[in-house]
Amino acid sequence: SAASDLYKGQYQRRVHGIQKILRNYMVSIRRATPDDLMDMQICNLSNLPENYQLKYYMYHIFSWPHILYVAEARPGKFAGYVLAKLEDEADTEGHDDKLVHGHITSISVLRTYRRLGIATKLMLAAEEAMKEAYNGDYVSLHVRVTNRAAIGLYKDVLKFRIMKVEKKYYADSEDAYETVSYTHLRAHETSLHLVCRLLLEKKKK
Repeated sequence: SAASDLYKGQYQRRVHGIQKILRNYMVSIRRATPDDLMDMQICNLSNLPENYQLKYYMYHIFSWPHILYVAEARPGKFAGYVLAKLEDEADTEGHDDKLVHGHITSISVLRTYRRLGIATKLMLAAEEAMKEAYNGDYVSLHVRVTNRAAIGLYKDVLKFRIMKVEKKYYADSEDAYETVSYTHLRAHETSLHLVCRLLLEKKKK
């Protein structure tokens, strides 16, 4: 009957809500170890079109071990990761090479654990580690121009600023937004730095 179907629908929504709360409660964010690299690669292959060989993950974790993080739903249950690095001066075209430039290479959360704020927690952990471990000044990343969910996270939640469009950045020729977030600034400012500082001050208020 219609009443029975309505009851089942309400019940399923409640169960889904409880499961979501439990998943969120159990998820923890911790620094990645070499033992996590295979799970990070599998997560990447499952969710993203931009894939890397295992040696690329190894390069990151042995070069910048303090700024790679993973999410665990419970011990041994992998939920997501953030792969980060510091840019060399030669890779900072369009940025002030006097500032320490962090970069998010890749971030991904398994579908089961999405909409729980895990990506935000991973990003914040990586940004904080960049400041603490390397005295980082700002962090950048690239995002597909069609990825509205990710753009919303970076702009609205994490307060990244779109700097420019890089044409045909991805292997399939899709354009990318290059976005930047200033975690803290040194004494000198360009007009670009001033805009970013004002954005951070607005966020604090």
